[in-house]
Amino acid sequence: MQLGFDADERAFRDEVRAFFADAVSPAFRSRLRAGLRLGPEELIAWQKHLAAHGWGAPTWPVEYGGCGWSPTQIYIFEMEAALADAPIQFHQGLELIGPIIFTFGTPAQKAHYLPRIINSDDWWCQGYTEPGAGSDLASLKTRAVRDGDDYVVNGQKMWTSYAHVATQMFCLVRTSTDAQRQAGLSMLLIDMTTPGLTVRPIETLDEKRHSNEVFLSDVRVPAANLVGEEGGGWGLGKVLLDRERGFGAASALRLSQHLRGLKAAAAEASNGAGRVSDDPVFIARLAQIEIETMAVEMMVMRLMADAAAGKDSGPRASMLKLRWSELLQAITELWFETLGYDAAAFRALDHAEAVDRDIGYAVQGALNARVTTIYGGSSEIQRNIIARRNLGL
Repeated sequence: MQLGFDADERAFRDEVRAFFADAVSPAFRSRLRAGLRLGPEELIAWQKHLAAHGWGAPTWPVEYGGCGWSPTQIYIFEMEAALADAPIQFHQGLELIGPIIFTFGTPAQKAHYLPRIINSDDWWCQGYTEPGAGSDLASLKTRAVRDGDDYVVNGQKMWTSYAHVATQMFCLVRTSTDAQRQAGLSMLLIDMTTPGLTVRPIETLDEKRHSNEVFLSDVRVPAANLVGEEGGGWGLGKVLLDRERGFGAASALRLSQHLRGLKAAAAEASNGAGRVSDDPVFIARLAQIEIETMAVEMMVMRLMADAAAGKDSGPRASMLKLRWSELLQAITELWFETLGYDAAAFRALDHAEAVDRDIGYAVQGALNARVTTIYGGSSEIQRNIIARRNLGL
């Protein structure tokens, strides 16, 4: 998509393009085009490389160590990253808890955590979901009781992505049972090495470790690690979830990256009568996805402009999250169909000598894409938000 960039923006685009041309490893390409995330060590190294260049926090204000870029510059950065097959920066610290800390945190929290987030010295996970509290977060039961200068935390968190490699967790806890359910929640920052905290894996279909259970048994957390006011966790949690949905801007701009992988696969795959890429039915389905992808890219620009102007984006973040996640599934499903019989080669990641690795990545990507319509609020939740905030239902 070509936009009317001015001379300064074109110069910035050229600078970003040159940086990615030199910095991005070709070894990333197959996994990222298939919709997979790089491993923690790779993402940490990538973040440190960006931070050393001064680009560690593209969306943050300058006063907190960020780039202070305009919405157009952020758009250019993410679009060029997608074109170069660069990874998305890991978002739990950078796009979720980081902005919460620099907006609502204490001076001590800002001074300690923000530089460590930018330089990827800390890896963050999100302690929200519980066995009995998924979409209805107000039902969470993990309890934090004040004891002198500490909170003593007991409870369980579920589906905690990358908790097994995280050094820190931002966690919603219940500090009061007397008030309205939402008013009794608070947010704590918890060191993952604290005694009493146990992490156990949750097995998933793609045979890769993403999700975990986290058990907290008499975990002592300094009261200084409370973010905002006690009882203010519900408001912070809503802001954070809006940011998580808005983070889909980077993911939405990566749809073109996934489309390139699909097209390359179709150009090589045969349907018995020729290349899949020449099949009229495939061409029609691909064209529809590309049209919708272009529409999503324009929605990204509007979302970024709202954020820069300090405006409430209303339901737009939910609309974006809903569409990019469903489009990613449509792309990976079409890719899966394009592979045909070869899609059965799921074990490629473990037995590379048996089949082409790119096929294995595509299959893993199709499985991994299934979760995108669940995390950050399921598609059903997004539709409810859109109905309430846009249609007044």
